[in-house]
Amino acid sequence: MGNGELLAACTIGSTEPVHSCEPKNLALLALRLMLLDSHHHFWRYDSEAYGWIGPDMARLRRDYLVGDLAEVAGEAGVTGVISVQARESLAETDFLLGLGEESGGLVRGVVGWVPLADPGVGEMVDRWAGRRLFKGVREVMQGRGDAEFFGNAAFHRGLRELTRRGLTYDVLVYADQLPATIRMVDAHPQQRFVLDHVAKPVIRAGAFPEDWARNIRRLAERENVFCKVSGMVTEVRDPEWDAELIRPYFRTVLEAFGPERLMFGSDWPVCLLRVEYAGWVKVARILVEEWAEDERAAFFGMTAKAAYGV
Repeated sequence: MGNGELLAACTIGSTEPVHSCEPKNLALLALRLMLLDSHHHFWRYDSEAYGWIGPDMARLRRDYLVGDLAEVAGEAGVTGVISVQARESLAETDFLLGLGEESGGLVRGVVGWVPLADPGVGEMVDRWAGRRLFKGVREVMQGRGDAEFFGNAAFHRGLRELTRRGLTYDVLVYADQLPATIRMVDAHPQQRFVLDHVAKPVIRAGAFPEDWARNIRRLAERENVFCKVSGMVTEVRDPEWDAELIRPYFRTVLEAFGPERLMFGSDWPVCLLRVEYAGWVKVARILVEEWAEDERAAFFGMTAKAAYGV
């Protein structure tokens, strides 16, 4: 959105005081008009390609494409999204980039997949160098042994290829893998990392995970790490939940990372197992309702823009 459009937004049907539409305030107005979802997935469902979608996840066993997301995101006031891999194949990255380029501007970036331990990873990544939406890479590290990733010299060589190209690496781990994640981050101080789903702590009433909180604080001491507030509802073990159950976990990552390194994400359509898209946006708004405007702007957009260069 250019300055002319912003000025129009100020003057046409605006309830803003005149001084809020002065040029020095245009940037803040742009933030108020933007809500960026930093984490979602697309897929054309196939039981073999998406084997992680089990028989107990009936709602996910169908296609979820741009039109489906555009409808629910628009109703929730979301104006842009970051698409994240859900299959471990190079074709997944091509698929997401193709959808993004035909999304009418909804998709602002793509986090694809490459096997970082492969000796040809640099050439693999370079195949997308000319694709404007290609912003980073994610692998499925959660639940896998240290030898495959954290303790694998070839994996670390692959990470250095991302660093050379200015690409982000999304970190998908469980809470008990945070110590190994910290060691990985320390080995790559120039690499930009994004922690997905606050490292998936088990969420239940009356059983706050202190080990997770302690390790989150340690990880957040590394300023090259960002954190997504996403994927939390599917870690809830109680049959019912609300914003107050989520709040202590949210408070932990907020105090650790601050609004400038914390970003909103939906994890749609996976979130549909526990909450509708608009419902999660509502919970996120409740959690930040007492924040200053610039802090909310960071959480709902500017942090993701900085992390992914969109």
